[in-house]
Amino acid sequence: MAQSPSDRFTQSGVNNEINVVPMIDVMLVLLVIFMIVTPIITTGFQATIPQSLNPESRPEEDEDILLGIDRDGGFYLQQRPIREEDLHIALEALYVNRVRDKILYLKADKDIHFGRVQDAIEIARESGVRVIGTVTDRRQELFVRGEH
Repeated sequence: MAQSPSDRFTQSGVNNEINVVPMIDVMLVLLVIFMIVTPIITTGFQATIPQSLNPESRPEEDEDILLGIDRDGGFYLQQRPIREEDLHIALEALYVNRVRDKILYLKADKDIHFGRVQDAIEIARESGVRVIGTVTDRRQELFVRGEH
């Protein structure tokens, strides 16, 4: 007895529903990867910035070159850690062909020894930086009327 083509499809056990289990497995693996990688990406330069009374508000631009010094005295150039021995060469490479401005923005933790800031300024000057600006946070103070 010969089977019709429609009988063969119904007996073969082919399921016409979408199997979402592999997709869920992939999504869970991606979730775990992002949960592990995200904290690693966000770590980097961490410092408590000194506060000033009336700092001029200026948004950071993409062309700005930022040198950070964290609470342990480590250097960060453009948010990436850099060894002190390599800082001079890296800054020199950034500023050698720069004609627009040779400004370096310095962002240092408020509790580090000032000698570390002096070291950074000296390295920057030797690397061709003409102007060094400091980055501070705005201090929140309440003034009582009549007192300053």
